[in-house]
Amino acid sequence: MLITKVRAHHIRIPYDAGVASFKQGASAISALEIVMVEVSTDAGITGWDDAFAYVCPRTSYAAIEEMIAPQAQGQEAPDAAGIPAFMEQIQRNLHLFGRYGITMFAISALDIALWDLAAKVEGVPLHRLIGDARRARIPAYASLLRIGKPELIARECETALRQGYKAIKLHETTTSAVFAARQAIGPDIPLMVDMNCPLNGEEAISFAHSCRDAAPMFLEEPVWPPEDFTTLADVRTKGGLNVAAGENACTVHQFRQMMKAGAVSHAQPSVIKVGGITEHLKVVALADELGVRLAPHSPYFGPGFLATLHLMSLRDDASFVEVFSMKRAACLWRGRIDVDADGNVEVPQEPGLGYEPDKAVMEQYRVA
Repeated sequence: MLITKVRAHHIRIPYDAGVASFKQGASAISALEIVMVEVSTDAGITGWDDAFAYVCPRTSYAAIEEMIAPQAQGQEAPDAAGIPAFMEQIQRNLHLFGRYGITMFAISALDIALWDLAAKVEGVPLHRLIGDARRARIPAYASLLRIGKPELIARECETALRQGYKAIKLHETTTSAVFAARQAIGPDIPLMVDMNCPLNGEEAISFAHSCRDAAPMFLEEPVWPPEDFTTLADVRTKGGLNVAAGENACTVHQFRQMMKAGAVSHAQPSVIKVGGITEHLKVVALADELGVRLAPHSPYFGPGFLATLHLMSLRDDASFVEVFSMKRAACLWRGRIDVDADGNVEVPQEPGLGYEPDKAVMEQYRVA
Protein backbone atom coordinates (compact mmCIF):
# COMPACT_ATOMS: atom_id res chain seq x y z
CA MET A 1 0.00 0.00 0.00
CA LEU A 2 1.63 3.20 -1.20
CA ILE A 3 1.25 6.67 0.25
CA THR A 4 0.00 8.65 -2.72
CA LYS A 5 -0.69 12.06 -1.19
CA VAL A 6 -0.02 14.02 1.98
CA ARG A 7 -2.21 17.10 2.13
CA ALA A 8 -2.75 19.84 4.70
CA HIS A 9 -6.12 21.51 5.35
CA HIS A 10 -6.35 24.76 7.31
CA ILE A 11 -9.58 24.89 9.32
CA ARG A 12 -10.62 27.85 11.50
CA ILE A 13 -13.50 27.24 13.94
CA PRO A 14 -14.75 30.17 16.07
CA TYR A 15 -15.36 29.69 19.77
CA ASP A 16 -16.80 31.50 22.77
CA ALA A 17 -14.93 31.29 26.08
CA GLY A 18 -17.10 33.79 27.92
CA VAL A 19 -15.12 35.86 30.43
CA ALA A 20 -11.86 34.06 29.68
CA SER A 21 -9.17 35.04 27.20
CA PHE A 22 -6.89 32.89 25.07
CA LYS A 23 -3.54 34.32 24.06
CA GLN A 24 -0.18 33.18 22.77
CA GLY A 25 2.04 35.96 24.02
CA ALA A 26 0.58 39.24 22.75
CA SER A 27 -1.47 37.46 20.08
CA ALA A 28 -5.10 36.83 20.93
CA ILE A 29 -6.41 33.50 19.69
CA SER A 30 -9.85 34.33 18.35
CA ALA A 31 -10.55 30.96 16.71
CA LEU A 32 -9.38 27.35 16.85
CA GLU A 33 -6.78 27.07 14.10
CA ILE A 34 -6.58 23.40 13.09
CA VAL A 35 -4.19 22.16 10.41
CA MET A 36 -5.64 18.80 9.44
CA VAL A 37 -3.25 16.36 7.75
CA GLU A 38 -4.68 13.83 5.29
CA VAL A 39 -2.54 10.87 4.23
CA SER A 40 -4.03 9.07 1.20
CA THR A 41 -3.06 5.65 -0.16
CA ASP A 42 -3.53 3.70 -3.37
CA ALA A 43 -5.75 1.30 -1.40
CA GLY A 44 -8.29 4.06 -0.83
CA ILE A 45 -7.62 4.15 2.93
CA THR A 46 -6.95 7.54 4.50
CA GLY A 47 -5.15 8.44 7.71
CA TRP A 48 -5.69 11.68 9.62
CA ASP A 49 -4.07 13.89 12.21
CA ASP A 50 -3.49 17.58 12.91
CA ALA A 51 -0.30 19.61 13.16
CA PHE A 52 -0.09 21.89 16.18
CA ALA A 53 -0.83 25.45 15.00
CA TYR A 54 -2.37 27.99 17.44
CA VAL A 55 -1.26 31.38 16.01
CA CYS A 56 0.96 30.01 13.23
CA PRO A 57 -1.32 27.80 11.07
CA ARG A 58 0.28 28.88 7.80
CA THR A 59 3.69 27.87 9.14
CA SER A 60 2.46 24.43 10.21
CA TYR A 61 0.65 24.10 6.87
CA ALA A 62 3.87 24.89 4.99
CA ALA A 63 5.84 22.39 7.09
CA ILE A 64 3.45 19.62 6.05
CA GLU A 65 3.46 20.59 2.38
CA GLU A 66 7.19 21.35 2.05
CA MET A 67 8.92 19.04 4.53
CA ILE A 68 6.64 16.09 5.30
CA ALA A 69 4.86 15.44 1.99
CA PRO A 70 8.08 14.98 -0.06
CA GLN A 71 9.43 12.55 2.56
CA ALA A 72 6.32 10.35 2.63
CA GLN A 73 4.68 10.44 -0.81
CA GLY A 74 5.52 7.40 -2.92
CA GLN A 75 6.69 5.41 0.11
CA GLU A 76 5.19 2.13 1.27
CA ALA A 77 2.86 2.80 4.18
CA PRO A 78 4.31 0.89 7.16
CA ASP A 79 2.35 -1.41 9.41
CA ALA A 80 2.37 -0.83 13.16
CA ALA A 81 5.64 -2.71 13.64
CA GLY A 82 7.30 -0.66 10.92
CA ILE A 83 6.16 2.83 11.93
CA PRO A 84 8.96 3.50 14.49
CA ALA A 85 11.72 2.80 11.94
CA PHE A 86 9.88 4.77 9.23
CA MET A 87 9.55 7.79 11.50
CA GLU A 88 13.11 7.47 12.79
CA GLN A 89 14.34 7.83 9.21
CA ILE A 90 12.16 10.90 8.64
CA GLN A 91 13.48 12.45 11.86
CA ARG A 92 17.00 11.85 10.58
CA ASN A 93 16.17 13.29 7.16
CA LEU A 94 14.74 16.48 8.66
CA HIS A 95 17.05 17.00 11.64
CA LEU A 96 18.78 20.02 10.10
CA PHE A 97 15.51 21.96 10.47
CA GLY A 98 15.58 21.43 14.24
CA ARG A 99 14.46 18.68 16.58
CA TYR A 100 11.69 20.64 18.26
CA GLY A 101 8.92 23.11 17.45
CA ILE A 102 7.31 23.25 14.03
CA THR A 103 9.42 20.45 12.54
CA MET A 104 8.40 18.02 15.26
CA PHE A 105 4.78 19.16 15.14
CA ALA A 106 4.69 18.23 11.45
CA ILE A 107 6.46 14.91 12.12
CA SER A 108 3.93 14.17 14.88
CA ALA A 109 1.06 14.67 12.47
CA LEU A 110 2.44 12.17 9.97
CA ASP A 111 3.19 9.64 12.69
CA ILE A 112 -0.36 9.70 14.07
CA ALA A 113 -1.88 9.51 10.58
CA LEU A 114 0.23 6.42 9.88
CA TRP A 115 -1.01 4.79 13.10
CA ASP A 116 -4.56 5.66 12.04
CA LEU A 117 -3.90 3.96 8.68
CA ALA A 118 -2.30 0.89 10.26
CA ALA A 119 -5.24 0.34 12.61
CA LYS A 120 -7.75 0.78 9.79
CA VAL A 121 -5.91 -1.82 7.69
CA GLU A 122 -6.20 -4.24 10.62
CA GLY A 123 -9.83 -3.26 11.19
CA VAL A 124 -9.30 -2.44 14.87
CA PRO A 125 -9.43 0.71 17.01
CA LEU A 126 -6.05 2.29 17.56
CA HIS A 127 -5.80 1.30 21.22
CA ARG A 128 -6.23 -2.38 20.35
CA LEU A 129 -3.37 -2.18 17.88
CA ILE A 130 -1.09 -1.05 20.72
CA GLY A 131 -2.29 -3.03 23.74
CA ASP A 132 -5.20 -3.92 25.99
CA ALA A 133 -7.63 -1.14 26.85
CA ARG A 134 -8.30 -0.68 30.56
CA ARG A 135 -10.77 2.19 30.32
CA ALA A 136 -13.67 2.74 27.93
CA ARG A 137 -14.28 6.27 29.22
CA ILE A 138 -11.75 8.82 30.36
CA PRO A 139 -12.65 11.35 33.08
CA ALA A 140 -12.19 14.92 31.88
CA TYR A 141 -11.00 18.02 33.65
CA ALA A 142 -12.16 21.48 32.68
CA SER A 143 -9.16 23.46 31.48
CA LEU A 144 -10.20 27.07 32.13
CA LEU A 145 -8.60 29.77 30.03
CA ARG A 146 -7.04 32.86 31.63
CA ILE A 147 -9.67 34.83 33.60
CA GLY A 148 -7.81 36.89 36.18
CA LYS A 149 -10.57 38.10 38.51
CA PRO A 150 -11.08 35.76 41.50
CA GLU A 151 -14.85 36.22 41.59
CA LEU A 152 -15.15 35.26 37.90
CA ILE A 153 -12.81 32.31 38.39
CA ALA A 154 -15.03 31.03 41.19
CA ARG A 155 -18.11 31.36 38.98
CA GLU A 156 -16.52 29.49 36.08
CA CYS A 157 -15.35 26.70 38.40
CA GLU A 158 -18.88 26.26 39.70
CA THR A 159 -20.22 26.17 36.15
CA ALA A 160 -17.71 23.47 35.19
CA LEU A 161 -18.76 21.30 38.12
CA ARG A 162 -22.41 21.64 37.14
CA GLN A 163 -21.45 20.46 33.65
CA GLY A 164 -20.12 17.23 35.13
CA TYR A 165 -16.37 17.85 35.29
CA LYS A 166 -14.66 16.14 38.21
CA ALA A 167 -11.49 18.27 38.23
CA ILE A 168 -10.40 21.80 37.32
CA LYS A 169 -7.27 23.35 35.86
CA LEU A 170 -6.55 27.06 36.04
CA HIS A 171 -4.33 29.12 33.77
CA GLU A 172 -3.53 31.73 36.42
CA THR A 173 -0.49 33.18 38.16
CA THR A 174 -1.85 34.64 41.42
CA THR A 175 -2.53 33.02 44.76
CA SER A 176 -5.86 34.85 44.99
CA ALA A 177 -6.97 33.01 41.84
CA VAL A 178 -5.92 29.64 43.27
CA PHE A 179 -7.70 30.17 46.59
CA ALA A 180 -10.84 31.48 44.86
CA ALA A 181 -11.01 28.28 42.83
CA ARG A 182 -10.43 26.06 45.86
CA GLN A 183 -13.14 27.80 47.85
CA ALA A 184 -15.57 27.43 44.95
CA ILE A 185 -14.99 23.72 44.31
CA GLY A 186 -14.46 22.49 47.85
CA PRO A 187 -11.65 20.39 49.32
CA ASP A 188 -12.18 17.14 47.41
CA ILE A 189 -12.10 18.24 43.74
CA PRO A 190 -8.63 17.98 42.15
CA LEU A 191 -7.25 21.41 41.24
CA MET A 192 -4.30 22.02 38.91
CA VAL A 193 -2.54 25.32 38.20
CA ASP A 194 -0.93 25.92 34.80
CA MET A 195 1.34 28.96 34.92
CA ASN A 196 2.81 28.91 31.39
CA CYS A 197 6.44 29.56 32.39
CA PRO A 198 6.38 33.07 33.98
CA LEU A 199 8.75 32.86 36.96
CA ASN A 200 12.36 32.38 37.95
CA GLY A 201 13.22 29.67 40.45
CA GLU A 202 13.06 31.83 43.57
CA GLU A 203 9.71 33.32 42.56
CA ALA A 204 8.29 29.89 41.75
CA ILE A 205 9.33 28.48 45.12
CA SER A 206 7.69 31.44 46.86
CA PHE A 207 4.51 30.98 44.84
CA ALA A 208 4.37 27.29 45.71
CA HIS A 209 4.67 28.11 49.41
CA SER A 210 1.98 30.79 49.23
CA CYS A 211 -0.66 28.54 47.64
CA ARG A 212 0.20 25.28 49.37
CA ASP A 213 -2.84 25.48 51.66
CA ALA A 214 -5.08 25.42 48.56
CA ALA A 215 -3.65 21.94 47.89
CA PRO A 216 -3.19 22.01 44.11
CA MET A 217 -2.49 18.61 42.58
CA PHE A 218 0.47 20.21 40.80
CA LEU A 219 1.95 23.44 39.52
CA GLU A 220 2.41 23.21 35.77
CA GLU A 221 5.37 24.89 34.09
CA PRO A 222 6.04 27.54 36.73
CA VAL A 223 9.57 28.35 35.46
CA TRP A 224 11.08 30.15 32.50
CA PRO A 225 12.63 28.77 30.38
CA PRO A 226 10.66 25.50 30.26
CA GLU A 227 13.80 23.47 29.48
CA ASP A 228 15.58 24.64 32.65
CA PHE A 229 15.10 21.30 34.32
CA THR A 230 17.64 21.98 37.08
CA THR A 231 15.67 24.97 38.34
CA LEU A 232 12.39 23.11 37.90
CA ALA A 233 13.75 20.30 40.08
CA ASP A 234 14.75 22.88 42.69
CA VAL A 235 11.20 24.28 42.71
CA ARG A 236 9.80 20.79 43.14
CA THR A 237 12.17 20.02 46.02
CA LYS A 238 11.89 23.31 47.89
CA GLY A 239 8.36 24.42 46.97
CA GLY A 240 6.56 21.56 48.67
CA LEU A 241 4.21 20.88 45.72
CA ASN A 242 4.14 18.47 42.82
CA VAL A 243 5.40 19.89 39.53
CA ALA A 244 4.20 19.02 36.04
CA ALA A 245 5.77 19.85 32.68
CA GLY A 246 6.26 18.45 29.20
CA GLU A 247 3.79 20.03 26.79
CA ASN A 248 6.71 21.98 25.31
CA ALA A 249 9.07 18.99 25.21
CA CYS A 250 9.69 17.00 22.04
CA THR A 251 11.02 13.43 21.70
CA VAL A 252 11.80 10.98 24.46
CA HIS A 253 15.33 12.42 24.67
CA GLN A 254 14.16 15.71 26.18
CA PHE A 255 11.80 13.87 28.52
CA ARG A 256 14.72 11.74 29.67
CA GLN A 257 16.66 14.88 30.57
CA MET A 258 13.63 16.21 32.43
CA MET A 259 12.95 13.04 34.40
CA LYS A 260 16.59 12.27 35.17
CA ALA A 261 16.90 15.76 36.65
CA GLY A 262 14.02 14.99 39.00
CA ALA A 263 12.18 18.01 37.57
CA VAL A 264 8.65 16.59 37.51
CA SER A 265 6.24 14.44 39.46
CA HIS A 266 3.91 14.46 36.43
CA ALA A 267 5.13 14.24 32.83
CA GLN A 268 2.89 15.86 30.21
CA PRO A 269 3.63 14.55 26.72
CA SER A 270 1.50 16.18 24.04
CA VAL A 271 0.96 13.63 21.28
CA ILE A 272 0.79 16.23 18.48
CA LYS A 273 4.00 17.92 19.66
CA VAL A 274 6.22 15.22 21.17
CA GLY A 275 6.71 13.27 17.92
CA GLY A 276 3.39 11.46 17.64
CA ILE A 277 2.26 8.15 19.07
CA THR A 278 5.68 6.58 18.48
CA GLU A 279 7.49 9.04 20.75
CA HIS A 280 4.58 9.21 23.20
CA LEU A 281 4.86 5.46 23.83
CA LYS A 282 8.59 5.84 24.50
CA VAL A 283 7.86 8.59 27.04
CA VAL A 284 5.27 6.38 28.75
CA ALA A 285 7.77 3.53 29.05
CA LEU A 286 10.41 5.88 30.46
CA ALA A 287 7.98 7.40 32.97
CA ASP A 288 7.02 3.94 34.21
CA GLU A 289 10.68 2.99 34.53
CA LEU A 290 11.50 6.11 36.56
CA GLY A 291 8.31 6.23 38.63
CA VAL A 292 6.95 9.46 37.13
CA ARG A 293 3.19 9.89 36.79
CA LEU A 294 1.57 10.83 33.49
CA ALA A 295 -0.78 13.74 32.81
CA PRO A 296 -0.98 13.99 29.01
CA HIS A 297 -1.47 17.43 27.51
CA SER A 298 -4.51 17.31 25.25
CA PRO A 299 -6.64 20.47 24.90
CA TYR A 300 -7.18 19.99 21.17
CA PHE A 301 -10.11 19.50 18.85
CA GLY A 302 -8.62 17.56 15.92
CA PRO A 303 -7.44 13.95 15.53
CA GLY A 304 -4.75 14.46 18.18
CA PHE A 305 -7.46 14.50 20.83
CA LEU A 306 -8.78 11.15 19.58
CA ALA A 307 -5.24 9.74 19.67
CA THR A 308 -4.90 10.95 23.27
CA LEU A 309 -8.09 9.15 24.29
CA HIS A 310 -6.81 5.89 22.80
CA LEU A 311 -3.45 6.21 24.55
CA MET A 312 -5.05 7.04 27.88
CA SER A 313 -7.42 4.07 27.58
CA LEU A 314 -4.40 1.76 27.88
CA ARG A 315 -3.71 2.90 31.44
CA ASP A 316 -5.85 2.50 34.55
CA ASP A 317 -4.02 5.27 36.39
CA ALA A 318 -6.87 7.68 37.25
CA SER A 319 -5.45 10.31 34.90
CA PHE A 320 -7.76 12.93 33.39
CA VAL A 321 -8.07 14.06 29.79
CA GLU A 322 -7.79 17.82 29.34
CA VAL A 323 -10.72 19.64 27.72
CA PHE A 324 -10.79 23.38 27.10
CA SER A 325 -13.81 25.05 28.68
CA MET A 326 -15.39 26.83 25.71
CA LYS A 327 -18.26 26.66 23.25
CA ARG A 328 -17.20 25.78 19.70
CA ALA A 329 -19.14 26.87 16.63
CA ALA A 330 -18.75 23.35 15.21
CA CYS A 331 -17.22 19.96 15.95
CA LEU A 332 -15.25 17.87 13.45
CA TRP A 333 -16.60 14.73 15.13
CA ARG A 334 -20.32 15.59 15.24
CA GLY A 335 -20.23 16.05 19.00
CA ARG A 336 -18.94 12.56 19.75
CA ILE A 337 -16.00 13.82 21.83
CA ASP A 338 -18.16 15.95 24.09
CA VAL A 339 -17.94 15.46 27.85
CA ASP A 340 -20.96 13.52 29.12
CA ALA A 341 -23.09 14.33 32.17
CA ASP A 342 -20.80 12.22 34.35
CA GLY A 343 -17.72 14.15 33.28
CA ASN A 344 -16.28 11.48 30.98
CA VAL A 345 -15.28 11.26 27.32
CA GLU A 346 -15.91 7.96 25.53
CA VAL A 347 -12.97 6.25 23.85
CA PRO A 348 -13.75 5.61 20.14
CA GLN A 349 -14.23 1.93 19.27
CA GLU A 350 -14.31 2.01 15.46
CA PRO A 351 -11.18 1.19 13.38
CA GLY A 352 -8.26 3.60 13.46
CA LEU A 353 -8.76 6.77 15.45
CA GLY A 354 -12.43 5.84 15.43
CA TYR A 355 -14.09 8.75 13.68
CA GLU A 356 -13.70 10.33 10.27
CA PRO A 357 -13.74 14.14 10.25
CA ASP A 358 -16.96 15.79 9.17
CA LYS A 359 -16.20 16.94 5.63
CA ALA A 360 -19.05 19.44 5.69
CA VAL A 361 -17.52 21.14 8.73
CA MET A 362 -14.11 21.12 7.07
CA GLU A 363 -15.49 22.82 3.99
CA GLN A 364 -17.55 25.35 5.92
CA TYR A 365 -14.59 26.48 8.01
CA ARG A 366 -11.79 25.95 5.49
CA VAL A 367 -9.27 28.78 5.07
CA ALA A 368 -8.32 29.23 1.43
